[in-house]
Amino acid sequence: QVQLVESGGGSVQAGGSLKLSCAASGITFRNAYMGWFRQAPGKEREGVAAISTGGGNTNYADSVKGRFTISRDNAANTVYLQMNSLKPEDTHMYYCAAAGAWIRAPLESREYSYWGQGTQVTVSS
Repeated sequence: QVQLVESGGGSVQAGGSLKLSCAASGITFRNAYMGWFRQAPGKEREGVAAISTGGGNTNYADSVKGRFTISRDNAANTVYLQMNSLKPEDTHMYYCAAAGAWIRAPLESREYSYWGQGTQVTVSS
């Protein structure tokens, strides 16, 4: 059974930082493209960042470039999202997702087969 468990969310003031973690089990993690997505109530889920199996390729939404960094530790079956210079508009539920080894559109949710339950990030002004 595949499980993706996010942690690290919380409340922070604008300009602050948070680091999200996603621990994976039930999959061959080193063969999985991993992504972070976010969703606000009543809005579509949007891709935030994605990382290839070996970590050599990363993709970011324009809204987070230069502020967020995705990384992975294949030995620990964990993917991370370091979020700096947080803004109130970053307030969302953040989800971790896993896909196959190669995907066409890393920031498109349709590419991903497995999803975590999410962790809430709230940024106050």
